Amino acid sequence: METIRFEELGIEPKILRGITDMGFEEATPIQSKAIKVILEGKDIVGQAQTGTGKTAAFGIPMLQNIDPKSKALQAIVLCPTRELAIQVAEEIRKLAKFLHGIKVLPIYGGQEISKQIRSLKAGTQLVIGTPGRVMDHMRRKTVKFDKVKMIALDEADEMLNMGFRDDIETILKQIPEERQTILFSATMPKAIMDITKKYQTNAEIVKVVRKELTVPNIEQYYYEVRPKNKKEVLSRLLDIYDPKLSVVFCNTKRMVDELVSDLQGRGYFAEGLHGDLKQSQRDRVMNGFRNGKTEILVATDVAARGIDVDDVDAVFNYDLPQDDEYYVHRIGRTGRAGRVGRAFTFVVGKEVYKLRDIQRYCKTKIKAQPIPSLNDVQATRVEKIFDQVSDVIANEELDSYIRMIDDKVNEEDYTSIDIAAALMKIMLGNNESGQDGREQDYDFDHTGAEEGMVRLFINIGKKQNVRPGDILGAIAGESGMPGKLVGTIDMFDKYTFVEVPREFAKEVLQAMSDAKIKGKTINIEPANQK
Repeated sequence: METIRFEELGIEPKILRGITDMGFEEATPIQSKAIKVILEGKDIVGQAQTGTGKTAAFGIPMLQNIDPKSKALQAIVLCPTRELAIQVAEEIRKLAKFLHGIKVLPIYGGQEISKQIRSLKAGTQLVIGTPGRVMDHMRRKTVKFDKVKMIALDEADEMLNMGFRDDIETILKQIPEERQTILFSATMPKAIMDITKKYQTNAEIVKVVRKELTVPNIEQYYYEVRPKNKKEVLSRLLDIYDPKLSVVFCNTKRMVDELVSDLQGRGYFAEGLHGDLKQSQRDRVMNGFRNGKTEILVATDVAARGIDVDDVDAVFNYDLPQDDEYYVHRIGRTGRAGRVGRAFTFVVGKEVYKLRDIQRYCKTKIKAQPIPSLNDVQATRVEKIFDQVSDVIANEELDSYIRMIDDKVNEEDYTSIDIAAALMKIMLGNNESGQDGREQDYDFDHTGAEEGMVRLFINIGKKQNVRPGDILGAIAGESGMPGKLVGTIDMFDKYTFVEVPREFAKEVLQAMSDAKIKGKTINIEPANQK
């Protein structure tokens, strides 16, 4: 893949700040080719699939060409679906974060039209809309096209497949002829070429040919997670699979630093690798990873280019990659030299659709997996200890140790099984909950709750401007327990009582031990019913 940094593309500093804030370090192939052409003012036909970063490819030059002093509509993006319109608007807003006075508005069917009309009247320079809804505003005369300088057709082939050809042509005819027309399409059927000839002037064709990439020898799994639970799920997977060397990929430098700090705090040997590190720091981190001193390398896509270590056991996509091709490059770090590797991907909400694109592109199956519980982690650790025990029994001389055990059994009033159980507990760190050992002290029998429930005490109440919904949201969000299972919430000035099903009580207490409600650290424990 050709590597071009955004700084080399003639993008203005305020937009570069937005790009950096989003954590992007380099342009994807379609961005590096298309941005230059569009900034030169030429019409363009970009052939690129979903997952190549094409939104930024037209969004960045569009923002750069908008005059924030004028409130008139200056640019339009047409998208086939409301979902894509919302997604494109979100991304362009992030790119425009440090540009003042630029208003971006998605307009689509299914949303109250009066809201859209108010926003258009107030002054919007960039509209991202579905053809049907843009036509609706044209009929109502709530959009004026006389100052429009640029129009982009995103996923043009998809819009034609959905029967929007007449609408698109009607819209294009209404826009001043001295405009710039940008067209992106995954395929180039005759209908697209007809639109190109009719409505574009000397359009430059920019293609990104996706290499056929295969991913043999790698077991691939994905987990649907909440953003706040990612760190915990990663820790559980590291504990269960216990990879000797693993690489964790994040999309931003900030997330690399944050995750490394968290993993080190949990006792893992982790180091970070990203574009802000000096060469001497990169060398130190990579040497530590090669010689096994660092077991977990947390990296951005750009920084990972230099990783040439063959025995990586597992790759974790902590963030879903920006480009489908990056997925293949990432997981290709494992499963080398004829070994079987493992790749784990975390998916949040609608990212599951993006994952389907990746599967189609890679022609591979990524299997859904349930999030491992603390009991799964415990069972794995026990199994590993028993494997070690079997190995020692088969291969080591144990006579002197057997005599020690015999002597102790004869001295004291317990059996060799008692000793084995105590040693197992010591090896598991006196910590069967995977937390900090408090589980053994919980008394759920005298909390004053109704049958089958446990009443919990939380040291926060009305005086801290907390509402019952905040308590409910925190418990459901942190523990993963469905909110509808939460029972009575009794709120007082400085504290709150809440009831949860007995079978979830331990999990809720553990999940909430480090939680914050309304930004305040809380203490939660079983209620003490006197």
